[in-house]
Amino acid sequence: MSEPITGAAAGAAGLKLLGGTALAAAIGAGLASVVVMCMMTPRSPKEWAVGLISTIVFSIGGGAAVIQHYGLETWALKPVGLVAMLGLVFACGLPGWAIVRWLFNYIEAKRNATLADVVRDVRGQR
Repeated sequence: MSEPITGAAAGAAGLKLLGGTALAAAIGAGLASVVVMCMMTPRSPKEWAVGLISTIVFSIGGGAAVIQHYGLETWALKPVGLVAMLGLVFACGLPGWAIVRWLFNYIEAKRNATLADVVRDVRGQR
């Protein structure tokens, strides 16, 4: 077991190693998860876990894709830019659980359908 000072130093070194960008992404993903869980209350522990995981993945993955697509990496050089990146990561996570929930509801409704039935159904909706 490490002493408190060594543990704090290791935590500070880890934060320095990860950088402020990772911290902004983690905060944005966490906040998006809390908002989604408050607005769309999970019906079961399984749904809670799926909601949490999908919101975090959409936050980090979607936020990174938006930042990369628009060339916003330079925002990480300033504290205000990190806050703006946190907002992007947060916003990208909000639709995550809804999309996953819709997908699983569709899959459940088509549980006994063949692949050809699903393809016909999707093509007919376009």
